[in-house]
Amino acid sequence: MKKLVTWVDIPAVDFNRAVNFYETVLQIKLEVFDCGEEKMACLPMGEGAISVAPNFIPSENGPIVNFDCGNDLDGAIARVVSLGGKIVHPKTKIEVEGRGWFALFHDTEGNRLGLYGI
Repeated sequence: MKKLVTWVDIPAVDFNRAVNFYETVLQIKLEVFDCGEEKMACLPMGEGAISVAPNFIPSENGPIVNFDCGNDLDGAIARVVSLGGKIVHPKTKIEVEGRGWFALFHDTEGNRLGLYGI
């Protein structure tokens, strides 16, 4: 089966701040594209991008994108806070055997997203 989610756009207002936030929290390098009125910083495995475009408005009420932090969930949570993000649901055990832990946060742009770890 193909993966069901093919692309996620995470809206940003301050593009450079958002790129720094995600590169630091997730400890990855994003590939940046400047297309004039639109800018994208693509996630490394082609899952989506941090995007600035007309009518892309950050929101805490839309779908929740969860990032896999492997065994570094606590580190990712600490980096969210140190970069000005806010934890809105603390690290919580998923009550299904073998499913790990999660936390929800607001990024520096005002989006609500999730972190997942084992």
